[in-house]
Amino acid sequence: MGFNLADELTKKQVVTCFLECDASILILRRSQRVGSFRGKWAGISGYVETTADEQALVEIEEETGLCPQDVELVKKGSPVEVEDEGIKWVVYPYLFRIKERSKVRIDWEHSEKR
Repeated sequence: MGFNLADELTKKQVVTCFLECDASILILRRSQRVGSFRGKWAGISGYVETTADEQALVEIEEETGLCPQDVELVKKGSPVEVEDEGIKWVVYPYLFRIKERSKVRIDWEHSEKR
């Protein structure tokens, strides 16, 4: 049996949610106070602590102030594995629709929205 680098990577499971409103996608710039990908544009994301489905709604509420009644699930993608700097990220992607973009209030994890 040979050496497999993937076996040595730390595995982290995260959700990444994109919010669609009026044919545009909300993206957020990660603040300098987060642990990874500082200053990068991204969707809403967080480590899976319960189930991916539950965590998606938790992260949306924490990072945007939108409650589950404010969002509608459009599509849940299959998990994607990405290797980056010694970490194997397992990303659970989601697309939600929102009715009122003006209700979005970003938290400390983000510095800007578009």
